[in-house]
Amino acid sequence: MFVWNAVLNQSDTTEFVFRVFTAVPAFQALLFLLFLLLYLMILSGNSAIIWVVCTHSALHTPMYFFLSNLSLLEICYTSVVVPLMLSNILGAQKPIPLAGCGAQMFFFVTLGSTDCFLLAVMAYDRFVAICHPLHYALIVTRRLCVQMALGALGLALFLSLPLTSLGFALPFCGHRREINHFLCDVPPVLRLACADIHVHQAVLYVVGILVLTVPFSLISVSYGFITSAILRIGSAAGRRRASSTCSSHLTMVLLQHGCCSLVYLRPRSSTSEDEDRQIALVYTVVTPLLNPLIYTLRNKDVKGALWKAVTGKAASDID
Repeated sequence: MFVWNAVLNQSDTTEFVFRVFTAVPAFQALLFLLFLLLYLMILSGNSAIIWVVCTHSALHTPMYFFLSNLSLLEICYTSVVVPLMLSNILGAQKPIPLAGCGAQMFFFVTLGSTDCFLLAVMAYDRFVAICHPLHYALIVTRRLCVQMALGALGLALFLSLPLTSLGFALPFCGHRREINHFLCDVPPVLRLACADIHVHQAVLYVVGILVLTVPFSLISVSYGFITSAILRIGSAAGRRRASSTCSSHLTMVLLQHGCCSLVYLRPRSSTSEDEDRQIALVYTVVTPLLNPLIYTLRNKDVKGALWKAVTGKAASDID
């Protein structure tokens, strides 16, 4: 209660502005069109995956249930960031009040954390499917799928609420502060505080370990067992079929966890604000854009369902 009162007391007077990418009007227009196009591609690509999974009964399996949830997360995750970024690319810097900055940070951290936890859940699904195929339907039930998806969201909420609250309970110097970023992320906001932030940085580091390192460790263990199981498969075709179901997921894991770790788990003394902003573009724009491309280009079932939805014909001839 004290934390939220502190936020409300500051929210009437404190504003933030985002540092612009460029002050050249021609470049501003090009950046606006580029990010608008990427955003529309993210919305359309991930929406297509959700639609095809929901409308095709052949895809009503746990793996595609998690995939559609991941696509929904990518849409929400990007929508928290990109529209505000677009509004600040053109023209003068537009201030955002403290409460608005806190809301963006809360949803950004919550959705991003849920994304990481869901990738770990998807690794567990692949582990059971490949290592225990005969018991897969008994273990990974629809009820368990819903529980794991809600558990990922609940755990993300549990971690993001105190982190956001602590950050915005800090005093900020001056009426308007410039954030060297395109969103209200935790590290750049903490740099603007007029108080000792060692405790807050420690909390951020602990949360980063829980959100990034722990799920990545579980994913690594799962893929260790999966690799061992694939190597024991007798036929080359069987090994290819088993590994193809994991390659898309593993690509997303490496992109998401790799880039986020560079921002949140590196020592503060070795980080650059400009580098953090560039890396953040990868996991806020590039990864959500690649998600539908990776899963459609490398997944025969999704390609077949999309082809059938567009042409009305089976896609048995798709490689």
